[in-house]
Amino acid sequence: MRIPVIVLSGFLGSGKTTLLLRLLNEAVQRGLKPGVLMNELGRQDVDGLVIRGFQDTPVEKLLDGCVCCSKKSELGGSLRQLLQRQPDVIFIELTGVANPEEIADALTEPELLRFMALKQVVTLLDAEHVLDYNSLFASDRQLVRTVRRQMEVADLIIVNKTDLVPAAQLAKIEKAVRKQNERAPIAYAVQSEVDLAPIMEQLKPIASKAAAFQSFKVLRTVAAAPGHSHAHDDAAPAAEPLSYSRVQSVTLPWPEASGLTQEQVERFLRRWKDRLLRAKGYLRFGPSASAFLLQFAGKRAYWEPAAFDGTPYVVVIGLDLDERLLRDEWEQLG
Repeated sequence: MRIPVIVLSGFLGSGKTTLLLRLLNEAVQRGLKPGVLMNELGRQDVDGLVIRGFQDTPVEKLLDGCVCCSKKSELGGSLRQLLQRQPDVIFIELTGVANPEEIADALTEPELLRFMALKQVVTLLDAEHVLDYNSLFASDRQLVRTVRRQMEVADLIIVNKTDLVPAAQLAKIEKAVRKQNERAPIAYAVQSEVDLAPIMEQLKPIASKAAAFQSFKVLRTVAAAPGHSHAHDDAAPAAEPLSYSRVQSVTLPWPEASGLTQEQVERFLRRWKDRLLRAKGYLRFGPSASAFLLQFAGKRAYWEPAAFDGTPYVVVIGLDLDERLLRDEWEQLG
């Protein structure tokens, strides 16, 4: 008995977390217990807090790096932690600059292959911007290759945000996708709303949790044995080649007493133009200090009320960001 794994791939802001929420709802309705591994480039957790409504769902988080390169050594340990919680299916949401091929390779390691099986790689594309990626990332060969591999290895491709583009552009996107992947079905979506049956089909609850748990205990023993652990070696791991070279993230603290408005925050983000690829975080406005979740992608900002009680912050992700200048301009807003 092996636990099926579904990998969610796609560039920054393509809608992976929204799709994950839909999949978690679907899994619960089908009587399944899902497990989740989430990876974020930033040091602060944003997406993990979005799914905290699923309190019975075990979640592992890998922050401040990409699981296919700088965080690769921690992948096995996180998956083992999930297996101890006995899920019926594991969803892995990758960062927008991750190569899903690397994750597929990691799941074939003997320690993990015995207990889990890659079922599907689902790649989401931002219909409004996917055709611009090659020119936008022309000077970052690793990133261009990664974006192409996200399409090439996909078992299902979802072209998302179709309400933001004309029909003629969708035809161009399909042609571009077929150059990279001739076999995968293509679904078109708004807000990641698609028929989930092709993703969830054949998933069933584990027949005997007790028997499965005994197997997971064996995994924990093997993982702890000398010579078998890759995640906790005392020696520093060898440097992994990045799936990108010019992308970086910066976490900006929120000046709560500044009286800033949503409009001012949006103007600040748009000033960085093509360098800024993504921004997200939790902010507070006004005397009531109500929290809002900010999602900024493709020069569009989305706000929604959030039950967040921590210290507000914004994580910005971009190309060749001047961190000092970025922080200086942010502080001047306050």
